[in-house]
Amino acid sequence: MFRHGLRVSEVTTLRWDQIDLQKGLLHVIRLKNGLPATHPIRGTELRALRQLQRRYPDSPYVFVSERKAPLTDRAIHHIVARAGENANFSFSIHPHMLRHSTGFYLANKGCDTRAIQSYLGHANIKNTVIYTEISPQRFKDFFKD
Repeated sequence: MFRHGLRVSEVTTLRWDQIDLQKGLLHVIRLKNGLPATHPIRGTELRALRQLQRRYPDSPYVFVSERKAPLTDRAIHHIVARAGENANFSFSIHPHMLRHSTGFYLANKGCDTRAIQSYLGHANIKNTVIYTEISPQRFKDFFKD
């Protein structure tokens, strides 16, 4: 969810036909009128996806429950909240925080606002500038000494 800025609903509907393991590509179908994008899949993520596909070869969905049904929104909320508890966060964690974390991470790395917009699938740039407005990197290349 974090690496690709996915919403819970995008994770629950993620299918193997959206992933090209040979080329290392994820075809993200955005919901909420978002714009689709193709993201690279590299290294450990690619290996983890291959292992997951071997574990559940007959499922059209990437993330499934022990009963081999697609994970529900509720299950994902529970998994993320439990991870926050295990990490001893003093506040509750919810899945959408991972999407926002992606935006802030990319902005703090100095990524172009339009590139972040495209990566997150925002149709309107106003939904993207919140990540770059507070980034300390936004002024980094203004002057060279």
